[in-house]
Amino acid sequence: MKTSKRKPKSSAPKAKMTKVKLRKTSTARSRGTLIIIGGREDKSGEMKILKKIAEHTGNGRLLVVTAASEVSEQVWQDYFTIFKKLGVKSIEHLYVKQPEETHDVNITEMFKDVTAVFFTGGDQLKVTTKLGGTPVMDAITEVFRNGGTLAGTSAGASIMGKTMLIGGENAESHKVGNWMMAPGLGFVENMIIDQHFAQRGRIGRLLGAVALNPGILGIGIDEGTAIIVEEDRFQILGENAVYVVDGRGVTYTNISEASAEQTMSMHDVRLHILADGESFDLKQRKCISLE
Repeated sequence: MKTSKRKPKSSAPKAKMTKVKLRKTSTARSRGTLIIIGGREDKSGEMKILKKIAEHTGNGRLLVVTAASEVSEQVWQDYFTIFKKLGVKSIEHLYVKQPEETHDVNITEMFKDVTAVFFTGGDQLKVTTKLGGTPVMDAITEVFRNGGTLAGTSAGASIMGKTMLIGGENAESHKVGNWMMAPGLGFVENMIIDQHFAQRGRIGRLLGAVALNPGILGIGIDEGTAIIVEEDRFQILGENAVYVVDGRGVTYTNISEASAEQTMSMHDVRLHILADGESFDLKQRKCISLE
């Protein structure tokens, strides 16, 4: 188990795994805000997306989770420097190699005054397998339920839904058997999220996911772009686009009968493309006009 700050702390005694009561603010809702980023967010210019995370952290503590990364220490140092520059006063690092290490985390200390949690990029399966079902994830969920903010970039974006897309060659994304799905962390319902979207040609695999379950919305987020989810709507922030695939009107698909090598076929699917400042109503499944 490895946790770090700018200055290393002395090792803490092993904590009892009791339910943590996190401090609620006067603006706390039944659930908080999600900031879901398509990857490669601006880290040196205006940094609009990262600045939004800093704003949502406020005077509380930001927890940076690097469980997805192979180079966690480097990623941690980079984001520590950025968020300090953006005015975040207290920043904590969480990294584990195996699920059993989460039981050594002093949850009471680590989650004291946490108002925002940020999942970095890497491999989304590393996050779900290391943290899913652990007391640490329970504490993260409690932050969200108490009105806090959960943010994630790249792999950290994919984990937000109940189901996440994994694998697949970009040039073959239109093939029926070119990708797989796995359980996510379920912070947002009825959505499956894909990232690095246009940049890696992932429209095919998102369409396939919606074809398998037309009741969910497929959300493709470009690099340098984010959706900010609050209550039953989200707003776009960033330089590129967000794609919403709605399969409720689909009249035909070969996704369940075709072999893995065949090209996917899908008729009458609905597609929305949204840019910076635009919003989408998740309940009514329609774009909200700019004022």
